[in-house]
Amino acid sequence: MPDSARRRTLAIEPLTPQAFAPYGDVISARPDGQQFPINQGFATRFHDLARIEVGQDEGARVLVNIFRAVPRALPMQLQVMERHPLGSQAFVAMSELPFLVVVAAPAAHLQPDQIRCFMAQAGQGVNYAQGVWHHPLIALERASDFLVIDRGGPPGENNLDEIEVSAWGLWAG
Repeated sequence: MPDSARRRTLAIEPLTPQAFAPYGDVISARPDGQQFPINQGFATRFHDLARIEVGQDEGARVLVNIFRAVPRALPMQLQVMERHPLGSQAFVAMSELPFLVVVAAPAAHLQPDQIRCFMAQAGQGVNYAQGVWHHPLIALERASDFLVIDRGGPPGENNLDEIEVSAWGLWAG
């Protein structure tokens, strides 16, 4: 691991479906996605925006939650990265505020030089693919609610791996 005296600031990249593809899906009402009118033409369905994975284990099911995130000030030092080895995890902002998305591809051993940082804009959400490393929610400006869709499993199941990264000297913003 790099020593803590070293500081590296991650560039904040725009969140686009192409740039985020190695990590999962961008969830948004994009004009290039599959869409069609519903409800007698009074609504548009933006169809199949994310691949929600819960696995085939007995007791696995889709959970729908709301997480309320406290805002963080930038620049901020990254403290921990986590992954969910048994299923995907989707976050959709319920406000019109931007938020940061810090990710790295699935790997047995997370490498600091593989971590990327994206700015999610109003109207965007993300679906982290199964096993993708990500930082816990990074709300900006004020407390924000997120609709979260992820895997629920049987009692005692471990679907969370965490790694402390503060010693790596990585900063966002």
